[in-house]
Amino acid sequence: MGTRFVGGSSDQALTALIVDTGIAGLIGVHIVMAIGGADMPVVVSMLNSYSGWAAAAAGFMLDNDLLIITGALVGSSGAILSYIMCKAMNRSFLSVIFGGFGADEGAAPAKTSSEPAGEVKSITAAETGQLLRDAKRVVIVPGYGMAVAQAQYPLAEVTKILRERGIEVRFAIHPVAGRLPGHMNVLLAEAKVPYDIVLEMEEINEDFPKTDVVIVIGANDIVNPGALDDPSSPIYGMPILEVWKARSAVVMKRSMASGYAGVDNPLFYKENTQMLFGDAKKNIDAILADLRRSEVAAAS
Repeated sequence: MGTRFVGGSSDQALTALIVDTGIAGLIGVHIVMAIGGADMPVVVSMLNSYSGWAAAAAGFMLDNDLLIITGALVGSSGAILSYIMCKAMNRSFLSVIFGGFGADEGAAPAKTSSEPAGEVKSITAAETGQLLRDAKRVVIVPGYGMAVAQAQYPLAEVTKILRERGIEVRFAIHPVAGRLPGHMNVLLAEAKVPYDIVLEMEEINEDFPKTDVVIVIGANDIVNPGALDDPSSPIYGMPILEVWKARSAVVMKRSMASGYAGVDNPLFYKENTQMLFGDAKKNIDAILADLRRSEVAAAS
Protein backbone atom coordinates (compact mmCIF):
# COMPACT_ATOMS: atom_id res chain seq x y z
CA MET A 1 0.00 0.00 0.00
CA GLY A 2 2.83 2.31 0.99
CA THR A 3 4.77 1.46 -2.18
CA ARG A 4 1.84 2.30 -4.43
CA PHE A 5 1.45 5.63 -2.61
CA VAL A 6 5.10 6.56 -3.15
CA GLY A 7 4.92 5.57 -6.80
CA GLY A 8 1.76 7.61 -7.30
CA SER A 9 3.32 10.64 -5.65
CA SER A 10 6.37 10.31 -7.88
CA ASP A 11 4.21 10.11 -11.01
CA GLN A 12 2.23 13.16 -9.91
CA ALA A 13 5.40 15.10 -9.21
CA LEU A 14 6.82 14.20 -12.62
CA THR A 15 3.58 15.23 -14.32
CA ALA A 16 3.55 18.52 -12.44
CA LEU A 17 7.20 19.16 -13.40
CA ILE A 18 6.48 18.50 -17.08
CA VAL A 19 3.40 20.74 -17.05
CA ASP A 20 5.24 23.55 -15.25
CA THR A 21 8.18 23.27 -17.63
CA GLY A 22 5.86 23.43 -20.64
CA ILE A 23 4.01 26.47 -19.29
CA ALA A 24 7.28 28.24 -18.44
CA GLY A 25 8.61 27.47 -21.92
CA LEU A 26 5.51 28.85 -23.63
CA ILE A 27 5.60 32.02 -21.53
CA GLY A 28 9.32 32.48 -22.20
CA VAL A 29 8.97 32.03 -25.97
CA HIS A 30 5.91 34.29 -26.10
CA ILE A 31 7.64 37.10 -24.19
CA VAL A 32 10.94 36.94 -26.10
CA MET A 33 9.36 36.65 -29.57
CA ALA A 34 7.63 40.00 -29.09
CA ILE A 35 10.95 41.77 -28.59
CA GLY A 36 12.63 43.53 -31.51
CA GLY A 37 15.85 42.16 -32.97
CA ALA A 38 18.01 45.11 -31.92
CA ASP A 39 16.89 44.63 -28.33
CA MET A 40 18.05 41.02 -28.16
CA PRO A 41 21.41 41.79 -26.47
CA VAL A 42 19.46 43.44 -23.67
CA VAL A 43 17.15 40.43 -23.48
CA VAL A 44 20.11 38.04 -23.20
CA SER A 45 21.48 40.10 -20.33
CA MET A 46 18.04 40.29 -18.73
CA LEU A 47 17.52 36.51 -18.92
CA ASN A 48 20.95 36.05 -17.38
CA SER A 49 19.82 38.30 -14.53
CA TYR A 50 16.63 36.25 -14.11
CA SER A 51 18.68 33.06 -13.79
CA GLY A 52 20.65 34.65 -10.98
CA TRP A 53 17.56 35.67 -9.04
CA ALA A 54 16.11 32.19 -9.56
CA ALA A 55 19.28 30.67 -8.14
CA ALA A 56 19.12 33.03 -5.17
CA ALA A 57 15.50 32.01 -4.54
CA ALA A 58 16.52 28.35 -4.70
CA GLY A 59 19.24 29.15 -2.17
CA PHE A 60 16.65 30.45 0.28
CA MET A 61 14.55 27.33 -0.22
CA LEU A 62 17.53 25.04 0.33
CA ASP A 63 19.04 27.20 3.09
CA ASN A 64 22.25 27.40 1.04
CA ASP A 65 24.16 30.64 1.68
CA LEU A 66 26.60 30.10 -1.20
CA LEU A 67 23.75 29.71 -3.69
CA ILE A 68 22.08 32.86 -2.34
CA ILE A 69 25.25 34.93 -2.66
CA THR A 70 26.27 33.72 -6.13
CA GLY A 71 22.69 34.02 -7.41
CA ALA A 72 22.42 37.57 -6.10
CA LEU A 73 25.74 38.49 -7.74
CA VAL A 74 24.65 37.08 -11.12
CA GLY A 75 21.20 38.67 -10.85
CA SER A 76 22.44 42.11 -9.86
CA SER A 77 25.26 42.18 -12.43
CA GLY A 78 22.82 41.16 -15.20
CA ALA A 79 20.38 43.87 -14.13
CA ILE A 80 23.12 46.53 -14.09
CA LEU A 81 24.35 45.42 -17.50
CA SER A 82 20.81 45.56 -18.91
CA TYR A 83 20.42 49.10 -17.56
CA ILE A 84 23.71 50.22 -19.12
CA MET A 85 22.70 48.81 -22.51
CA CYS A 86 19.23 50.39 -22.38
CA LYS A 87 20.78 53.75 -21.56
CA ALA A 88 23.26 53.38 -24.44
CA MET A 89 20.37 52.74 -26.86
CA ASN A 90 18.18 55.51 -25.40
CA ARG A 91 15.57 52.91 -24.47
CA SER A 92 13.63 52.28 -21.31
CA PHE A 93 13.86 48.85 -19.72
CA LEU A 94 10.08 48.38 -19.77
CA SER A 95 9.82 49.25 -23.48
CA VAL A 96 12.39 46.54 -24.20
CA ILE A 97 10.59 43.93 -22.10
CA PHE A 98 7.22 44.62 -23.69
CA GLY A 99 8.58 44.42 -27.23
CA GLY A 100 8.91 46.59 -30.32
CA PHE A 101 12.09 48.54 -30.97
CA GLY A 102 10.87 52.01 -30.13
CA ALA A 103 8.42 52.36 -33.03
CA ASP A 104 5.28 54.18 -31.98
CA GLU A 105 1.99 52.75 -33.11
CA GLY A 106 0.88 54.40 -36.33
CA ALA A 107 4.35 55.69 -37.17
CA ALA A 108 5.54 55.47 -40.75
CA PRO A 109 7.34 52.22 -41.45
CA ALA A 110 11.12 52.32 -41.58
CA LYS A 111 12.91 51.97 -44.88
CA THR A 112 13.71 48.42 -45.82
CA SER A 113 16.92 47.20 -47.36
CA SER A 114 15.05 46.55 -50.62
CA GLU A 115 14.30 50.25 -51.14
CA PRO A 116 16.95 52.05 -53.20
CA ALA A 117 18.58 54.87 -51.25
CA GLY A 118 21.36 55.94 -53.59
CA GLU A 119 24.50 54.67 -55.26
CA VAL A 120 26.93 52.44 -53.39
CA LYS A 121 30.62 53.01 -54.11
CA SER A 122 33.03 50.10 -53.67
CA ILE A 123 36.71 50.24 -52.79
CA THR A 124 39.53 47.68 -52.81
CA ALA A 125 41.88 46.74 -49.99
CA ALA A 126 44.80 48.32 -51.86
CA GLU A 127 42.88 51.58 -52.28
CA THR A 128 41.99 51.50 -48.60
CA GLY A 129 45.66 51.06 -47.76
CA GLN A 130 46.48 54.12 -49.85
CA LEU A 131 43.79 56.13 -48.04
CA LEU A 132 45.33 55.17 -44.71
CA ARG A 133 48.86 56.06 -45.84
CA ASP A 134 47.69 59.50 -46.96
CA ALA A 135 45.75 60.20 -43.77
CA LYS A 136 46.93 62.07 -40.69
CA ARG A 137 44.08 61.08 -38.39
CA VAL A 138 42.36 57.68 -38.52
CA VAL A 139 39.49 56.36 -36.40
CA ILE A 140 38.54 52.67 -36.41
CA VAL A 141 35.03 51.59 -35.39
CA PRO A 142 34.87 47.86 -34.59
CA GLY A 143 31.63 45.88 -34.50
CA TYR A 144 30.32 42.36 -34.26
CA GLY A 145 31.66 41.54 -37.74
CA MET A 146 35.20 42.06 -36.47
CA ALA A 147 34.53 39.66 -33.60
CA VAL A 148 33.11 36.97 -35.89
CA ALA A 149 36.04 37.23 -38.32
CA GLN A 150 38.65 37.46 -35.52
CA ALA A 151 40.12 40.42 -37.36
CA GLN A 152 41.45 42.19 -34.27
CA TYR A 153 44.93 40.62 -34.54
CA PRO A 154 45.88 41.84 -38.05
CA LEU A 155 44.07 45.09 -37.19
CA ALA A 156 46.47 45.58 -34.28
CA GLU A 157 49.38 45.16 -36.73
CA VAL A 158 47.86 47.72 -39.10
CA THR A 159 47.48 50.11 -36.18
CA LYS A 160 51.12 49.61 -35.17
CA ILE A 161 52.42 50.30 -38.68
CA LEU A 162 50.29 53.44 -39.09
CA ARG A 163 51.37 54.82 -35.72
CA GLU A 164 55.02 54.18 -36.59
CA ARG A 165 54.43 56.32 -39.67
CA GLY A 166 53.27 59.17 -37.41
CA ILE A 167 49.57 58.71 -38.22
CA GLU A 168 47.20 59.21 -35.31
CA VAL A 169 45.05 56.08 -34.91
CA ARG A 170 42.24 55.72 -32.40
CA PHE A 171 39.37 53.31 -31.82
CA ALA A 172 35.78 54.44 -31.26
CA ILE A 173 33.74 52.07 -29.09
CA HIS A 174 29.96 52.23 -28.92
CA PRO A 175 28.52 50.95 -25.60
CA VAL A 176 26.60 48.15 -27.33
CA ALA A 177 29.05 47.35 -30.12
CA GLY A 178 29.20 43.60 -30.55
CA ARG A 179 26.79 41.84 -28.24
CA LEU A 180 27.52 43.24 -24.79
CA PRO A 181 29.22 46.32 -23.32
CA GLY A 182 32.97 45.79 -23.23
CA HIS A 183 32.96 43.15 -25.98
CA MET A 184 35.13 45.20 -28.34
CA ASN A 185 37.41 46.40 -25.53
CA VAL A 186 38.20 42.81 -24.55
CA LEU A 187 38.96 41.75 -28.14
CA LEU A 188 41.25 44.73 -28.73
CA ALA A 189 43.01 44.13 -25.41
CA GLU A 190 43.61 40.51 -26.44
CA ALA A 191 45.27 41.79 -29.62
CA LYS A 192 47.43 44.14 -27.51
CA VAL A 193 45.99 47.36 -28.91
CA PRO A 194 47.16 50.16 -26.57
CA TYR A 195 44.38 50.94 -24.11
CA ASP A 196 44.91 54.70 -24.28
CA ILE A 197 43.82 54.87 -27.95
CA VAL A 198 40.56 52.96 -27.32
CA LEU A 199 37.94 55.64 -26.62
CA GLU A 200 34.26 55.54 -25.72
CA MET A 201 31.58 57.13 -27.90
CA GLU A 202 31.24 60.24 -25.72
CA GLU A 203 34.99 60.86 -25.85
CA ILE A 204 35.45 60.69 -29.62
CA ASN A 205 32.18 61.66 -31.32
CA GLU A 206 33.14 65.33 -31.54
CA ASP A 207 36.42 64.47 -33.29
CA PHE A 208 34.96 62.91 -36.44
CA PRO A 209 34.85 66.23 -38.38
CA LYS A 210 38.62 66.48 -37.82
CA THR A 211 39.25 62.88 -38.93
CA ASP A 212 40.62 62.01 -42.38
CA VAL A 213 39.56 58.34 -42.59
CA VAL A 214 37.12 56.27 -40.57
CA ILE A 215 37.25 52.48 -40.92
CA VAL A 216 34.02 50.76 -39.86
CA ILE A 217 34.56 47.03 -39.38
CA GLY A 218 31.42 44.93 -39.20
CA ALA A 219 29.29 47.57 -37.44
CA ASN A 220 25.87 48.64 -38.66
CA ASP A 221 23.19 50.03 -36.35
CA ILE A 222 25.68 51.92 -34.16
CA VAL A 223 26.71 54.08 -37.16
CA ASN A 224 23.25 54.49 -38.73
CA PRO A 225 22.41 58.19 -39.37
CA GLY A 226 18.71 57.31 -39.29
CA ALA A 227 18.96 57.20 -35.51
CA LEU A 228 19.44 60.99 -35.59
CA ASP A 229 17.48 62.31 -38.55
CA ASP A 230 14.73 59.81 -39.41
CA PRO A 231 11.82 59.89 -36.90
CA SER A 232 10.23 56.91 -38.67
CA SER A 233 13.30 54.73 -38.06
CA PRO A 234 12.92 52.03 -35.39
CA ILE A 235 16.26 53.12 -33.89
CA TYR A 236 15.44 56.85 -33.84
CA GLY A 237 16.86 58.45 -30.71
CA MET A 238 19.61 55.88 -30.18
CA PRO A 239 23.03 57.53 -29.59
CA ILE A 240 25.40 56.58 -32.42
CA LEU A 241 28.91 57.19 -33.71
CA GLU A 242 28.68 59.99 -36.29
CA VAL A 243 31.28 58.55 -38.67
CA TRP A 244 29.88 60.22 -41.81
CA LYS A 245 31.24 63.57 -40.57
CA ALA A 246 34.79 62.45 -41.34
CA ARG A 247 36.42 63.32 -44.66
CA SER A 248 36.16 59.70 -45.82
CA ALA A 249 34.53 56.56 -44.41
CA VAL A 250 35.26 52.97 -45.42
CA VAL A 251 32.71 50.39 -44.29
CA MET A 252 33.75 46.72 -44.22
CA LYS A 253 30.83 44.32 -44.60
CA ARG A 254 30.18 40.96 -46.19
CA SER A 255 27.10 42.32 -47.97
CA MET A 256 24.48 45.07 -47.85
CA ALA A 257 22.47 43.12 -45.28
CA SER A 258 20.83 45.10 -42.48
CA GLY A 259 21.99 44.93 -38.88
CA TYR A 260 20.28 43.71 -35.73
CA ALA A 261 17.50 46.31 -36.01
CA GLY A 262 16.61 45.09 -39.50
CA VAL A 263 16.67 48.55 -41.13
CA ASP A 264 18.61 50.00 -44.04
CA ASN A 265 21.64 52.16 -43.29
CA PRO A 266 21.82 55.50 -45.16
CA LEU A 267 25.52 55.69 -44.30
CA PHE A 268 26.26 53.22 -47.11
CA TYR A 269 24.96 55.67 -49.72
CA LYS A 270 26.62 58.88 -48.53
CA GLU A 271 28.99 60.69 -50.87
CA ASN A 272 32.05 60.19 -48.67
CA THR A 273 31.37 56.51 -47.89
CA GLN A 274 32.93 53.58 -49.72
CA MET A 275 32.17 49.90 -49.15
CA LEU A 276 34.87 47.23 -48.81
CA PHE A 277 32.98 43.97 -49.18
CA GLY A 278 34.18 40.59 -47.99
CA ASP A 279 35.44 38.84 -44.88
CA ALA A 280 36.83 41.38 -42.41
CA LYS A 281 39.95 39.39 -41.56
CA LYS A 282 40.85 38.77 -45.21
CA ASN A 283 40.39 42.46 -45.98
CA ILE A 284 42.49 43.55 -43.01
CA ASP A 285 45.17 41.02 -43.98
CA ALA A 286 45.19 42.47 -47.50
CA ILE A 287 45.50 46.02 -46.16
CA LEU A 288 48.30 44.91 -43.85
CA ALA A 289 50.15 43.28 -46.74
CA ASP A 290 49.76 46.45 -48.81
CA LEU A 291 51.16 48.60 -45.98
CA ARG A 292 54.13 46.26 -45.54
CA ARG A 293 54.87 46.32 -49.29
CA SER A 294 54.86 50.10 -49.26
CA GLU A 295 57.29 50.06 -46.33
CA VAL A 296 59.65 47.76 -48.18
CA ALA A 297 59.40 49.90 -51.32
CA ALA A 298 60.09 53.07 -49.33
CA ALA A 299 63.10 51.47 -47.63
CA SER A 300 64.62 50.35 -50.93
